[in-house]
Amino acid sequence: MRRAGRLIHLAYQIRRAASAARFHFCYGYSVYLTYLDESGSPGDLNTPFFVLAGVAAFERQTHWLEQELDAIAEPFEQRAGKYLELHAAPMKASKEGWEIFSAAERAQASADVLRVLINTRPRLNVFASVVEQSQMARTADILPHCYEVVASKFDDFLALKYQREKDPQRGLFVLDQKRATEEKAMQSLHKTFKHVGHANGRLRNFAEVPMFADSKSTRLIQLADSIAYWIFRHYSKLDEWGWPQIQPFFASLGNGRTGLHQVLDPATPARLATAQPPAFPFPPAIPKAAQPAAPVQPAVQHPIRTAPGALIIP
Repeated sequence: MRRAGRLIHLAYQIRRAASAARFHFCYGYSVYLTYLDESGSPGDLNTPFFVLAGVAAFERQTHWLEQELDAIAEPFEQRAGKYLELHAAPMKASKEGWEIFSAAERAQASADVLRVLINTRPRLNVFASVVEQSQMARTADILPHCYEVVASKFDDFLALKYQREKDPQRGLFVLDQKRATEEKAMQSLHKTFKHVGHANGRLRNFAEVPMFADSKSTRLIQLADSIAYWIFRHYSKLDEWGWPQIQPFFASLGNGRTGLHQVLDPATPARLATAQPPAFPFPPAIPKAAQPAAPVQPAVQHPIRTAPGALIIP
């Protein structure tokens, strides 16, 4: 039953991807994909901050980003003998398969994940909404508020690209499929923003409603997870380990505006200003060893799928 459900969901996602592809072909637009994840829990007194954050990548970058993130995970997976997700919290806390590695190894892997932001060209753009939960009137408004401001900022980013570069881009959100009920709610919310309006206007540059994917199926949601986690650590724990690596990559929206939105207690900025350098500095990149030339592989012989004598009309 579970397998059948996954197959049905996969078919649904394929239909939606095909719809986006037709949009791309017919109207000549290309697509920026923003992968989003969250850190903290609305209503949880143990997590006074909530962060919705992610990274926007041009569609032609995603394949290379996946390869780079796979390369970070691969040596650890070989030693663990299983697939490992690059989720920042389990890597720091030594859980979910990371417990067999030393603190230094886990810190190096975490640093290499964030270093993807630094090493990628064209530049990646980060968007985030940070809410101090005590400053919201209702807990139920936290996630919709964060989604609204991130969507609005991403929409403004695409509009600015057109205004400055005459570059007509469309956007698409990809979120971690953690709760089935959240998928329906977020898609409904997005349709409302796009067709009815929100506090800052209306979304005009999105190709489709948000798509949801299992984080195991895309490393880019895992990258978004790391970004959201280290932003959360900056605000909640005054942990400066990952924040300086992320901060330069908040999207520039013109007139001094960035991809970062904050709802804070008036005393919080002064508290953040007291943050000290981390006890364990951000580790430098490990130089890549020279790779031997790959052997030439023989041509793949594909099996014949049609019956002899079948009429094939290409």
